[in-house]
Amino acid sequence: MTQKRQIHFSAYLVGTGIHVASWRLPEAQRNASIDLAFYQKMAQIAERGKFDIAFIADSLAVNENSHPNILNRFEPTTLLAALAGATSKIGLVATASTTYHEPYNLARLFASVDHISDGRAGWNMVTTGDATGETGRNFSRASHVEHDERYKQAEEFIDVVQGLWDSWEDDAFVQDKESGVYFDPQKMHRLNYQGTYYSVQGPLNIGRSRQGQPVIVQAGASEPGQRLAARTAEVVFSHVKDFQKAQEFYKSLKGKLADYGRTPDQLHILQGISPIVADTKEEAEAIHRQLSDLLLPEQGLRFLSGYLGKVDFSKYTLDTLAAEVEFPQDNGIQSHFERMTELIQKVNPTLRELYALLEGGVNQELIGTPEQIADVLEKWFTQKAADGFMFVAPILPKGLEDFVDKVVPILQERGLYRLDYEGDTLRDHLGLHKPVNRFVARNSLVES
Repeated sequence: MTQKRQIHFSAYLVGTGIHVASWRLPEAQRNASIDLAFYQKMAQIAERGKFDIAFIADSLAVNENSHPNILNRFEPTTLLAALAGATSKIGLVATASTTYHEPYNLARLFASVDHISDGRAGWNMVTTGDATGETGRNFSRASHVEHDERYKQAEEFIDVVQGLWDSWEDDAFVQDKESGVYFDPQKMHRLNYQGTYYSVQGPLNIGRSRQGQPVIVQAGASEPGQRLAARTAEVVFSHVKDFQKAQEFYKSLKGKLADYGRTPDQLHILQGISPIVADTKEEAEAIHRQLSDLLLPEQGLRFLSGYLGKVDFSKYTLDTLAAEVEFPQDNGIQSHFERMTELIQKVNPTLRELYALLEGGVNQELIGTPEQIADVLEKWFTQKAADGFMFVAPILPKGLEDFVDKVVPILQERGLYRLDYEGDTLRDHLGLHKPVNRFVARNSLVES
């Protein structure tokens, strides 16, 4: 009997919230981005709401234009380990770059978190967009790797990482005190990988976890990103704001899975949302206006510069039409550039309006009452524009608390969302099978 499809949720945890002005609210906590107790509280709120994932993003460069909540923050895998001790069920996912890590170190980091959390870890695999070129300069590189080349490198990187995670069979560590046998040498496997970008021997110095391997998460929307996701990802984060385009993306990506011998239920697509929940529509709109009023004009322009690359906004005012500005399609995140171009062609906004459209991803449909927001999410879920949602709250922790307390119960009453966790690992929450160790599977094929 096929299990009923239900919504999946991930909570994006970033200081006082994704809105650039959220830190200026009277109730906002100072230094929230480096307060462990603050993050533990947010993860516990999300766990109370039966969320699948508590998610920590990352970047490897900051400058004067960066979002305030990323200027001073924890390294994400370190934070995941701390959150593991404050929670017991929720999955723990963090971002790490294939362009600025070595596969062996990254495999060890996430395998360690997977053990510490007893099988609740996931890796958000990114190739790192670098619109300003500053990330490369932090890693002794004169330039950033080109977009398509980054994805070719990532293809090898993930194969190495997953191969290393299978270095030991599940029962390799015998630890028999009587015989003195600590491990079974037949169940230790060296990867001996030789490729274009990597040469890695193995084995990894940590075994498989309760869930076998950390869950693979990705967010690439470009064609190379979608191909990589179709082959390797188990969760994909997307930020398509138009319902019809979200349906098209959903169908396109799910349709690519068969090329790699996979089925649609082996990959979940979570669309990014930034709802503002209140008891009335008027109250929700007032919260949104308050955030907009706290945004300094020059801060909006600086954010656009950091978001979109090397543009000298000093030549323009906030009332300049965005169509009059020459935006370079550089070596950053292609989906950002494509989204901005589409907005300019469709809306013809001023720079002030363009910032409002880009910041925080607030969708006017998601500013309202719990029932209104639940209706939108139900539509996107049931009509296959999403398998679930990445909850990117404009304000934290209040935005997350309001959603958990007011929207989640409605979705539960409608039978769209779990009443409780039915397992203990992240794979359990997502309905994903524990992957078979590749060396065991290979040996089984040889024997048969």
